[in-house]
This record gives sequence, structure tokens and C-alpha cells, in this order.
Amino acid sequence: MSDLKKRALGKSGLETAPLVFGGNVFGWTIDRAKSFEILDAFVGAGFNAIDTADAYSTWVPGNKGGESETIIGEWLKARRRRDDVLILTKVGSPMGQHADDRKDLSPAWIERAVEDSLRRLQTDVIDLYQSHWMDPATPHEATLEAYDRLIKAGKVRAIGASNFDAANLKEALDVSAAKGLARYETLQPHYNLYSRSTFEGPLQDLTVAEGLGVITYFSLESGFLTGKYKSVTDLEGSARGGGMKDKFDERGVRILAVLDAVAQRNEATPAQVALAWLLTRPGVTAPIVSATSIDQLNDTLKAATLTLSAQDLTDLTEASDS
Repeated sequence: MSDLKKRALGKSGLETAPLVFGGNVFGWTIDRAKSFEILDAFVGAGFNAIDTADAYSTWVPGNKGGESETIIGEWLKARRRRDDVLILTKVGSPMGQHADDRKDLSPAWIERAVEDSLRRLQTDVIDLYQSHWMDPATPHEATLEAYDRLIKAGKVRAIGASNFDAANLKEALDVSAAKGLARYETLQPHYNLYSRSTFEGPLQDLTVAEGLGVITYFSLESGFLTGKYKSVTDLEGSARGGGMKDKFDERGVRILAVLDAVAQRNEATPAQVALAWLLTRPGVTAPIVSATSIDQLNDTLKAATLTLSAQDLTDLTEASDS
């Protein structure tokens, strides 16, 4: 897909292809060898941005965090592709530094965590360093001063926020402007055709007004929008089944039906259509996608070049209106 048009990540100076790879699967659902295979195919297809976090994947028994970054770092070194990709990682999730597992954006933790991430990633600079969660115990100014120092030291190129609400993001942006500090240039929210209220409204309005780049996660609502599951009975035996049952209400079933119809009109899959819809939404720069096989990856990446008609977009948006 050499004709992929890069999109600006806000005012960060960074540009990404229309889809970002979500690296939470590395060291979790796929091993090192399969991760290398997936990364080779993703970059080989013309895509350039890889998203991860220091805490991926602490939820796996026996893991301590850093597994995803470590695999990415080993791939970067083995393939010598550092200059061809953007590395997006995050800080702030619990990594065992506190007994109560609270979120942590304190300067002391950021300064320690960034060195750990750089070491695991085997690089001297992180392209986009994101606050994974809001930290109510740390003032925005303290966090932003720490980031500002990292940018001036050349260890980070730009910073972003993830899981921030509109009020907190606005406060942080105001502090940056008032104090002359580095500002969040991107936002990573939960957003997709099914889950619209998690971004639309004040948060979306703020990102558009401030010119922030937006990288969406759960872009396919954890598999619900792939069309693989048509009803609750299809969930039997699925590891994700428990979390999806409540989505098969009247609205959820309506969304899946329209996704199917639009997919058929475009000779595409529901997943491709759901991602193509996201790419047309105000403020959205690039959805995060993931895959555990080459076939799944190649199928998903076709969304980047799928153009939906005005009628397709209207049908999808109206079907998902609450």
C-alpha cells in the first residue's frame, strides 16, 4: 500500500499512516516470532506507527510489564527499522511502584519510567510519550514540567494524553499555554461506531478546536464490530463472550445489520467498514488496530484504502445514534 497518505499527529510534527498498530498483543496473545512476522508485514505494507505502553502486559500471569516494549525493541534492532517507524508508548499505569496500584504521573516516576522504556525499546528517543491515565494526585504542571525536560533532553519528541476527560485535558492544555511548557499534542480515547459517547461531545470538540491528533483504541469494540458474532449464541466458547453479551441490544443488533449491508455494497468486511467510518470522523487521525495472524492483519489493513459513500456514512451514523 505504497499510496498511503500520511496524516499529521496534531501539531507534533509527526505523521502517521491511517492505521496504527496496537502492540498490546506482543508477549500476550502472540510470541516473539509471531510478533516479528506481524511487524514485518505491517511496516512492509507501508504503515509506520506502533503503539504500546510500559504496562503491557502486566495482566498476564507471570508478566511484570515491559514485555511488549521489549519485543518491539528486539525487532527494531534486528531489522534496523528505527528510522522507518514511529514508536508511541505510555507511562502512568501501575507497574508495582505503589502498594495500592494507583496511577502515577509524578515527575520522579516519569523520569524513571522513561529510562526503562528507552532501554527496553533499544532506542534513544520515543516519538510520542503518552500519559496513560489521569493522575489526580499530581498537578498537571509537575507532569508537564517533567515531560518538557525530556523533550529538551532529546529523549522524547512529543507528548500525548490517553483516557483523559475534556475537563482534565483542557486544564492541562491551559497550563502548557500559561507556563510555556510542552503540551499534549494527541489524545488516545476509546471510540468506535458502537461506543460514541466516550469521545463525541466536549472531548471531540476540544481536540478539533486545539488541533490535537486523535488515535482511537478499541476501534472495533473488542471484536464486536468485526461481524464475527451475530448474536449472543455466537459468543459461546469465546474468551471475549462475557463482555459482549450486553451489546446485543436493539441498538447493537441494528449497528451490526447496517455494517453487514454496507460491507456487502462495498465488497468489504464489517471490520474494514467500521474502521473506514472512524477515519471520516471529525478530529480522528488514525484508529489503532491489532492482529494475531498475517491473514487477519492484511484483511484489517484494507480499511485504510476503503472509501465509503456519503450514503454509507449516513446509514452507519444513523444506525449507531443512541
